[in-house]
Amino acid sequence: MSPQPLAPALARGPVVLDGGMATRLEARGHDLSDALWSARLLLDDPAEIVEAHRDFVRAGARVLVTTSYQVSFTGFASAGFDAATTESALRRSVALAREAFAAEGVDGWVAASIGPYAASLADGSEYRADHGLTVAQLRDWHRRRLDVLCAAEPDVLAIETIAGVSEAEALLAEVAGRGIPAWVAMTCAGDRLRSGEDPALVWRAARDVPEIIAVGVNCTDPRDLDALLPRAHAASALPLVAYPNSGEGWDGIRRTWVGESGFDADAVCRWLASGARLVGGCCRVNPAQIADVARPVARARARPRPTPGPTSAEVWCSDRGRTSEHPTSVRTPDLSAVRDLSAVPDVEGLNTVRPRRRCRMPRAAPPPAPSPSRRGRVRRRTRARAARGRWPPPRGPPRGSTSPGATPRRG
Repeated sequence: MSPQPLAPALARGPVVLDGGMATRLEARGHDLSDALWSARLLLDDPAEIVEAHRDFVRAGARVLVTTSYQVSFTGFASAGFDAATTESALRRSVALAREAFAAEGVDGWVAASIGPYAASLADGSEYRADHGLTVAQLRDWHRRRLDVLCAAEPDVLAIETIAGVSEAEALLAEVAGRGIPAWVAMTCAGDRLRSGEDPALVWRAARDVPEIIAVGVNCTDPRDLDALLPRAHAASALPLVAYPNSGEGWDGIRRTWVGESGFDADAVCRWLASGARLVGGCCRVNPAQIADVARPVARARARPRPTPGPTSAEVWCSDRGRTSEHPTSVRTPDLSAVRDLSAVPDVEGLNTVRPRRRCRMPRAAPPPAPSPSRRGRVRRRTRARAARGRWPPPRGPPRGSTSPGATPRRG
């Protein structure tokens, strides 16, 4: 059962997402080379999906993303399943995630995965965004699946691995007005979407959809997040979601991952400093790595909230005694302690980096005037007597005179 709505929880601090579900299922001995990928187990072995979810919960995840990413009416029809089976699989994906939380005795949030259209093609084209469909066609394709998932009452909709602006536009339009919170996560290469477009176009558009509670990136090389997250916050002013893959690339023809892993949990400090509030992993990220992510996130949530007001979005790593402040400098921080970055009360300005305010001590009262010296008293008495005519005027020209031949008096 969910402890509370997710959006207020994000305002209080970061929350840990799970990792790569298919990665965990493969590690548990399952062959996912089928076109339905991990969705096949929704039909064949749902108990294994619960166990994989539980592995991530034990690692510290408090948001579980359902295995509905690959479930679609067209994709299941191509595999020989009817619409009723597809609807049952979608509803079951939400129920299994809730079952995993209940089995562990932990409260958490269930995020219904909304994958891209091209995932149903099972050819890796979700990383190319070359489907050729219009926004209207994409809305029609996504609508039926959204209807079923929303009826299953997840805590949040996870619009994820979206590679192009047109599909993001279609999904934002379909989510608007449903009344269910959602996040939108784009898949990028470098600082651009996989389609070559600017992801800021999507992040800015998301501000106008009340249901969107976070924006960010997923299934992206983790080494690209240091550049992408600041741009996402600048464009949206919303909490950020960050769950990259391992850094390896997916070969859709051979249906395998290639390249080297670049996932480094030490980068979590920088993601938090950039405004990340939902932090986890995607493909090829296992429970052990999620446990590494969960430790700094837990410390960030445990820190007491400072008094609201102008603050510095700063991560303090106490063991090394140095700071990393976004975006002017990015240093590799130690994970021994993380200052809570969630203290700003309004979500609109949750992650805004404000200039550091110098501590000003109260100004001390001026010291009392010293008692006049004897010489000062004599001088004042002398001037007073001269003014009353009781003292002869001084000889020579007046003090400060500049008349010809006069010597100005000093003292």
